[in-house]
Amino acid sequence: MKDHAPRASDRTVRLEEYAPFPWIVGDVSLTFRLHPTATRVLSRITFAPNPAAPSGPFFLHGEKLKLIEASIDGAPVSPTITDEGLTCDVPGTPFVFEAEVEIDPSGNTALDGLYMSGGMYCTQCEAEGFRKITFYPDRPDVMAPFNVRIEGPEDAPLPVMLSNGNPGAQEGNSAEWHDPWPKPSYLFALVAGDLVAKSGTFTTASGMPVALNVYVRPGDEDRCDYALDSLIRSMRWDEQEYAREYDLSVFSIVAVDDFNMGAMENKGLNIFNSKYVLASPDTATDVDFEMIEGIVAHEYFHNWTGNRVTCRDWFQLCLKEGLTVFRDQQFSGDMRSEPVKRIDDVLALRARQFREDNGPLAHPVRPESYIEINNFYTATVYEKGAEVIGMLRRLVGAEAYRAALDLYFERHDGQACTIEDWLKVFEDATGRDLSQFKLWYSQAGTPRVEVSEEWDEEAGRLALTFRQHTPPTPGQPDKAPLVIPIALGLLDAGGNEIMATEVVELTEAEQRVEIGLGTGDADLASDAPRVPGRPVPSILRGFSAPVILQRQTSAEERAFLLAHDTDPFNKWEAGRALARDVLVRMVTEGAEADPHYLSALEMVAKDDALDPAFRALALSLPSQDDLAQAIHDGGATPEPTAIWAALRRLAEEIGGTLEPVLSRLYDEMRVPGPYTPDAESAGARALRGAALAYLSRVDGGSRAAAQFAEAGNMTEQLGALGALLRIGKGEEELAAFRRRWEGDRLVMDKWFALQAASASPAEAHDVALRLTGDPAFDWTNPNRFRSVIGALTGNVAAFHEPEGRIYRLVTDWLIRLDPVNPQTAARLTTAFETWKRFDADRQGMIRENLERLSAVDGLSRDTSEMVGRILA
Repeated sequence: MKDHAPRASDRTVRLEEYAPFPWIVGDVSLTFRLHPTATRVLSRITFAPNPAAPSGPFFLHGEKLKLIEASIDGAPVSPTITDEGLTCDVPGTPFVFEAEVEIDPSGNTALDGLYMSGGMYCTQCEAEGFRKITFYPDRPDVMAPFNVRIEGPEDAPLPVMLSNGNPGAQEGNSAEWHDPWPKPSYLFALVAGDLVAKSGTFTTASGMPVALNVYVRPGDEDRCDYALDSLIRSMRWDEQEYAREYDLSVFSIVAVDDFNMGAMENKGLNIFNSKYVLASPDTATDVDFEMIEGIVAHEYFHNWTGNRVTCRDWFQLCLKEGLTVFRDQQFSGDMRSEPVKRIDDVLALRARQFREDNGPLAHPVRPESYIEINNFYTATVYEKGAEVIGMLRRLVGAEAYRAALDLYFERHDGQACTIEDWLKVFEDATGRDLSQFKLWYSQAGTPRVEVSEEWDEEAGRLALTFRQHTPPTPGQPDKAPLVIPIALGLLDAGGNEIMATEVVELTEAEQRVEIGLGTGDADLASDAPRVPGRPVPSILRGFSAPVILQRQTSAEERAFLLAHDTDPFNKWEAGRALARDVLVRMVTEGAEADPHYLSALEMVAKDDALDPAFRALALSLPSQDDLAQAIHDGGATPEPTAIWAALRRLAEEIGGTLEPVLSRLYDEMRVPGPYTPDAESAGARALRGAALAYLSRVDGGSRAAAQFAEAGNMTEQLGALGALLRIGKGEEELAAFRRRWEGDRLVMDKWFALQAASASPAEAHDVALRLTGDPAFDWTNPNRFRSVIGALTGNVAAFHEPEGRIYRLVTDWLIRLDPVNPQTAARLTTAFETWKRFDADRQGMIRENLERLSAVDGLSRDTSEMVGRILA
């Protein structure tokens, strides 16, 4: 690795060093005189000494700003300017600081601060983008009301000019906005350009009318209906479930083509990546509609959990994100199928967060230090943070959870808070001591819970012994026992539930739980009927804690649970575990497909009482990454090409063995009539698509080709195309798809991603060269870059093809992207985080490429930090 002197901006920021800002900001007035290359920003900010903070120098963040002039109380000053900000002598009494700066939105390719996207001005200020707009204490604990005036260029009037809050005077080529709610600078937003709105209204529970707008580019207004409908349902749900009403006269969403994230919750003006707004049956899949619904809800829910109550510093990021993810998961479960949503959430958690926890990028839900905060917008903060909220709710109960949330909003409205504030609310509301539970926020890693059992036939008593341990993670070699809620039930030999779900709280490294069936003196189920034979435990129901459950079970027992478990999650989990075991043996031992698995899968497929969406999930196979981790955990070295081949063989076996039932499902799950994105129709299409994927393995793709030709919606068209590509066919269909959709940027992202994700190890390099060399590969657009490079790295066998050519290609593109968009480049370096799983040759090639990336002159601190952590 290159040894270079650290910059001041590379200094490690530590939680323990937090100190409040020495001044209180009373009011902020901003004037924007927009120009593509020379926007002027005039600021007027009132400051007063903060009696709760130690005195210190007056420092305002500022990066890439050209200072025109500055004054204090009207008198010109000449502050000291560095690459990081401004310092100045100030009085010890309240004062007014004014400044005028010039910035270049069109040259801002990093897409944070104020930048241009297709001629439209827009902002992204989380986490630290506001410092690229003007000099300001750019930290989340500094909250103030904002008044904003936007003036468009004289030679290019802007039809729409938006900022946070309620609209003020809108005249000529200018617009004023006032946000009465104090907010940190990361929630500031500005949008200006040629936009049209899909509008609606919402009346709050207390009778206040709210104007709703979804702003898009002209021509896209016919693809906004679902986003607007999702917003209205989110507002109503938040009132019903959390008693949270909206608090401004207008709420707007703006779709932006060039955006590093999914969306941003700026107060009253949410800015979205276009892919999470625009949808029509022709251009969006069922998954797209579901994502739009969930992300619109997530950003709206931030109005209270993130905006009205925000985080004191970036170490508390999980306070707003984990809680809001949990809330959007609840919403989506209510809108669709709660069991299916739970399975989807766990799949995402295991694919992203468990992988993170198990490698060099592991960190606590609340990190203790960082160099670049953008690198900590992670699955651990978001998804594991949500799991911690879910565990807390499970431990205290739904009613106590709601009472604690009411107290949280009442006590901390308008404040910037910490995890300690959050847990104190629960302790005060419930009387529980949460000091041990707090370890979930400070301790990294995924706990392993090992379960052993003893059955006393004569006494009718089942004893379960739980042992928990969390493996070492970077900087944390030793781990303390956690509070782990384990939801469990019991089935008899006939598949009948003999003990309904109960929750056991693990608090010790080893803990024994006795379950008596009719004996009257056991820990659980003392009034349960006495049953002959050993019961079958169903453990960790609903995935009641984010842990890895380790329990020795037979293929027969897993098949039994897949067929009979009354808990939907554990029913699915049994089939998933059985499939994983089968595939691991196929990879490591050359075994054949287990007949217990195939027969159990057939039973699920035939069970028409089950939700089609659930059956579609039950029919799916573990991912390549999941299998690689399972093989590694078993003490062997995963071979990506062998994993890919085993998955292909098992899919062919399922298609052949289950062909009669799959053919029936394919025909019966056809959804008649015009397309609708409702959960029932989407579930039927999902099951039909799962059947098609297997049938294509045995019919040579004839059904898929016919479906592609006649598909009336994107879900079925893209599903058919994917089925063809996975069996090495579909060239004509690919060309036809491109001819039809080459003018639609979002649909073409799907065209690129599907090819990268479907490439076999042998063809991966050729596919990668063809896609990155395509004239439509606009690598400066984050969506397009992720659709190729991101999809390629997610295809484990392709990414790890044995010659290492994809490693080099991906590294070359990261080197090219980093100076243009360091946030996106840094996030995609995580493709290398599992490198130590693999054989010595692959490790050597990956290390060589990471060191080559690290040695680049001027490498961003975003990417430099990530590479350093991966190589450590």
